[in-house]
Amino acid sequence: MYVTDEPTRQRRILLRSGKSPFDVASLEESLHRDVFATNAGNLIFSDASHKILTTPRAAVFSNGIRTDPGAAGRINEEYDVFVVPLANAFRPTFERPLKRMTQLIKKLRIPVVVLGVGAQADLKYDASRLKPMEPTVREFVTEVLNRSASIGVRGEFTEQYLKNMGFRDVEVIGCPSMFMNGETFTLEKKSESLSTDSLISVNGSHSAVRSHGLDAIIRQAHERYPNLRFVGQNLLEAQLLHWRETPNPLGAQTSMPTHPSHPMYREGKVGLYIDPATWIEELRAYDFSFGSRIHGNIAALLAGVPSTVLCSDSRTLELCRYFGIPHRKISETPKNIDPAELYEAADFGDLVNGHKERFLRFTGFMEKNGLENTFHHGDSGKAFDAQLSKLALPPAVRPWTESDPDSLSSRFSFMRGRMEELAEQNALLRAQLEKRNRPVSIKVQTAGDGPTALPSAYRRARRVVGRPVRRLLRPEQ
Repeated sequence: MYVTDEPTRQRRILLRSGKSPFDVASLEESLHRDVFATNAGNLIFSDASHKILTTPRAAVFSNGIRTDPGAAGRINEEYDVFVVPLANAFRPTFERPLKRMTQLIKKLRIPVVVLGVGAQADLKYDASRLKPMEPTVREFVTEVLNRSASIGVRGEFTEQYLKNMGFRDVEVIGCPSMFMNGETFTLEKKSESLSTDSLISVNGSHSAVRSHGLDAIIRQAHERYPNLRFVGQNLLEAQLLHWRETPNPLGAQTSMPTHPSHPMYREGKVGLYIDPATWIEELRAYDFSFGSRIHGNIAALLAGVPSTVLCSDSRTLELCRYFGIPHRKISETPKNIDPAELYEAADFGDLVNGHKERFLRFTGFMEKNGLENTFHHGDSGKAFDAQLSKLALPPAVRPWTESDPDSLSSRFSFMRGRMEELAEQNALLRAQLEKRNRPVSIKVQTAGDGPTALPSAYRRARRVVGRPVRRLLRPEQ
């Protein structure tokens, strides 16, 4: 068990997160930096962790999601504990980042605390697809437990998965996002039923739309409810909304509402949020939320909006079961389901009534691992919320359907800045190579160069804005 060794000294907590909640950047810069590590849902549980961990005796710092084993020495010197909130990290596509994280942890001499890691399998909890990466998972968990009292997991499936591997110090704590507001959780339906005038939020991943028929559910809901809005979460969706294109091949999926050809995109009924505070605040006006995104619906729940998750895998199912979030398996959901039916069937009794017990289990896990929390050892997050409320956070990313100068100015400003950075990098590279007596011909790109000579970032941006700019400059017929 790790405890605070110097009660009078403020501890420095390094938190694995894409950005600090107080880090404000433009939409263009946020997308360029990928501040939410490909999925905006990550920021909901990292922001919640930041708030919960901030106390008079602890300051929290974001690592910017970077995993650099070479930084271990600096981390050992500058920080007292490394806190790692994770989502579905035990999955094949995350094995390489998990290995890098293990390499870093091996070099750390400070406590390492994992807040809610999850394994990803199908709805039947079949872990066979995870067998090839078992040595990686085993090494990661072993190194974490060498530096903490226990490891926190998201739900029943991940708990059993690790216990089957022989680990015993495993605790189900859910996800920090659900404890953003402490031990109380209130939720009420605004009306007995939904009407055609109801404001409804829907969310979903590319895989749920492509492979589980969510596109049909969204399409019919769009026809029935004029005030239906789709909330995206992925970086590629943000790129499609703001730049109208993405290098990710999944962006070609036209059945996604974030694709420029989709009716909801053309009607401006799509959005994506860079900051959880903005996301949650704007959702407060909604009557209902549903879809396959667990954190898209948790954002709605935190806003006091009734929600139903259409589970497509173990990672969403185990969280819904643990927290009592209304849910259905998407494979068993009729493709003509009406959101009104989901709304009517949603029961929030377990979620609300069992929240305090789950919160105490979560904070008990933290205390066992030497971490204080703002609700028991601070001001319950009042200073955190006050500081956040003073920030001018960027607006939601909306579909780019206009070509007026105001809609283009921020994009042009960002591109100009990027071109200046690229020119400086080219000049620095030229100087370095010349200093080494290796003369080379390096061309500083300009807007007039051929398309193959242009830096990819600029070339992509120029291609995106070119058409609306030409429309702007074209003389009226």
